[in-house]
Amino acid sequence: MTSRQAGTAANAIMAAAALGAAVIVLRRATLRRLAWRLTRTYVAGPMAAWGATTVRDAWQASGRRRVS
Repeated sequence: MTSRQAGTAANAIMAAAALGAAVIVLRRATLRRLAWRLTRTYVAGPMAAWGATTVRDAWQASGRRRVS
């Protein structure tokens, strides 16, 4: 088995595992609610911080001066 074939096989196995997990989560109401809560927490926390940092970095890279 070549490295490329191994990578393709690993990708297929990971996709099947992710699909299986998604089916399990979508079938059970308690897991759906947990997934929704975790998603909201992530969007409100780390993703918001990442977005703010990205905007600040882009602003600084544009060469514009900061408005105070």
